[in-house]
Order: sequence, then structure tokens, then C-alpha cells
Amino acid sequence: MYKLCTISRTMDYIGKKWTVLIILEMWKEGDSEWKRFGELKDVMRDITPKMLSQRLKELEREGLVIKRVDASAFPIKSEYKLTDSGIELVEFIKEIKYWALKWKVLDPVCLAQDCRHCKL
Repeated sequence: MYKLCTISRTMDYIGKKWTVLIILEMWKEGDSEWKRFGELKDVMRDITPKMLSQRLKELEREGLVIKRVDASAFPIKSEYKLTDSGIELVEFIKEIKYWALKWKVLDPVCLAQDCRHCKL
């Protein structure tokens, strides 16, 4: 595949471990909500803080997430929010879920609920 192919370049960051799950987790509680780093870490128990930080920086660089820093108190708080581009990507993530339910992974729990309400 051509190195500068749009799909190849997009998969370079979307296809990395944790990326899609971070986007989905940020969308779950309301895509217009700011999420603190610690909140994301608490719900994504298996990701290391270093990996979460790295992926959030990549998502910010790609324009899928915006970051704001509150330095008015200690400790300094970093908060993240999906951009319009990130919110739109969620629709494609949901399509992947529907495809998987149809062809690959039959999961009765996923059949019964919207990802936004998933507590898994």
C-alpha cells in the first residue's frame, strides 16, 4: 500500500491499541463533556498512565481531542474533550460494532444496549 494513502495514514493513529476505546469512553458520558485524565484512567483500568497520556497527545495532535489545563490550583488538572471530528468518528466506531455483531462477535449484552450506556 502506498505510504501516503489516506487509509494507511489514518490507520497509523486510529489502529493503535487503546485509541478507539479512549474515543468511545470520552463519548459515553456526553460528547460535550470535559473529562479529566484521572476520570479516564479510572474507567480504563488496564491502560497505564503513560499509555493514556501518549494516546491523548496523539489524539490531540490529530485534531480528535482538545485539551485544556487548569493551573489555578494544585494539582494542575488536565481535561480533554472530543472535537467535532472525534464525535463524528464515533459513528464509524459504532458501525464497526454493528458489523462485528453481524459477522464476528455475537455478544448478547451489546445487542441490547447503546455503547453510551455500557458499563463494561
